[in-house]
Order: sequence, then structure tokens, then C-alpha cells
Amino acid sequence: MARQPRGFLQEASHQVVAGGSAGLVEICLMHPLDVVKTRFQIQRGKTDPTSYKSLGDCFRTIFQREGLLGFYKGILPPVLAETPKRAVKFFTFEQYKKLLGYASLPPGLAFAVAGLGSGLTEAVVVNPFEVVKVTLQTNQNAFTEQPSSFVQAQQIIKTGGLGFQGLNKGLTATLGRHGVFNMVYFGFYFNVKNILPVNKDPNLEFLRKFGIGLVSGTIASIINIPFDVAKSRIQGPQPVPGEIKFLALYKGLLPKIMRLGPDVCELLFIEDDFKPDDGSSG
Repeated sequence: MARQPRGFLQEASHQVVAGGSAGLVEICLMHPLDVVKTRFQIQRGKTDPTSYKSLGDCFRTIFQREGLLGFYKGILPPVLAETPKRAVKFFTFEQYKKLLGYASLPPGLAFAVAGLGSGLTEAVVVNPFEVVKVTLQTNQNAFTEQPSSFVQAQQIIKTGGLGFQGLNKGLTATLGRHGVFNMVYFGFYFNVKNILPVNKDPNLEFLRKFGIGLVSGTIASIINIPFDVAKSRIQGPQPVPGEIKFLALYKGLLPKIMRLGPDVCELLFIEDDFKPDDGSSG
């Protein structure tokens, strides 16, 4: 039986609460992996004296040199951005999907295009926070010696302003990162989920959806990580000219994929909002 469509404000508030609360939990659990990912992405090659040999070496080195709090550098900007980011991501996905319903697109294509639109919109919201976060994450001083998020933001604005040299540095790469990820993630997830048969056992059904979501996120991460690396390189310390190689575009892929679990659970948690039985898709 078709669900009764919710009002605009009710739908928006649901997305804010569901997406924002899930995102805050993810940040608290997964921020250390984000710090490690960024450190790998900004490395300048084997000649860099601060180069990390492996994922384990990176964790050990950060802990020894910067302490436990070193893994939480730059955590305030994503915390502040999380509620609007998640609300924008899932709410605009639903709105774009509704608009695409008028174009009579196949449901699978509509999901992918709606994901692209939601990712591009999300990127505009989060990019200033990303600039501050990456700047703090690349600071290898002790946690107590680095500036606060607000002081760092003031310094960025003072030296570069609010534009593409300052608080919105790397916006193009951020658009690519979020747009491509959401397009592949939502498009692949909903297309494959509708092909594979549903399990009557609730536990097996959860594993089915979680497995599809994990594969979707992994594929999306592999495809979009060059944009992620470019974003970190633009927003962080600049690499030595001539040292960028093709494989450098995939630095930090492992910790990026390791962060996917909470994202998948979040998608399953509010998945009912995206079902096409409300007449919102073609």
C-alpha cells in the first residue's frame, strides 16, 4: 500500500534529524581515519621526511608525535557542518528525484542523476568547512600547539578571502568528489537492490542491503578518490612540482573505504524515504 506523502516541512525536519544525528556518530567514530586519509593524500613522495610507510606506521607516528588527540585534529568543522550537510544530501536527493520524475526517466537513471545533483549541492555547503578541516589535519604539531578552528578560519580569510584562494579553495575538486560519489553510490545501490531478490529473514535482508551498500560505496570511492586527493592537495600544503604520479591519485583509498560502514547503515536507516512507491520517480 502506498504511503501518504509527507509535507515539505515534515520531510525536511526528518532529514535533518535522521541525517544529522547519524552523521555526528560517524564523525566521532571515524574521524581518525579521515585524518590518516588526508595525511596520505598530501604526502610529497618518498623524499618527504614525514612520509608514512604504511597505514599502521601512520597511526603509530601520529600517536607518538602528536598524541591521541592528534587523531581528532580538524574535527570541529565537520561537526558544525554535519547537520546541514546530511540534511542537504538526503533532502535534495529526494527533491531532485521528484523533479526528474516529470522527465519520465527510468528509475535507475533518475537515482543516479538525483545523486549527482545532491552531491553538487552538498559540496557547495561543505567546502568552506573542508578547507579549515584539511588545514588543521595537515598540521603535524602537537594538538595543543595548533590554532583553533575559528582562528584557523580567520587566518584563511585574512590571507585568501572568501573566494577560490581562501575559504572556498578547491571548490571544483569538492564538486567532483561529492557529485561523482553520490551519483555512483545512489545509482548503483538502488539499481542493484531492485535486481537482487528480497530475503524474508530480516537478518539476511539487512545483510543483503548492507552488502550492496558496501559494494556501492567501495566502487564510488575508487572512482571519486582522484577528486578527493586533488581537493586535499589544493586545500593543504602544495606538493613539489614534478613529484605527482598517477598512483598518487589513489592515496588514502584504504582508510577512505574503511569509513564506509556508518554511511551504509545511515542509508539503510532512512532508505524508506527514497522508495519510488510515493510517486516521486519515473
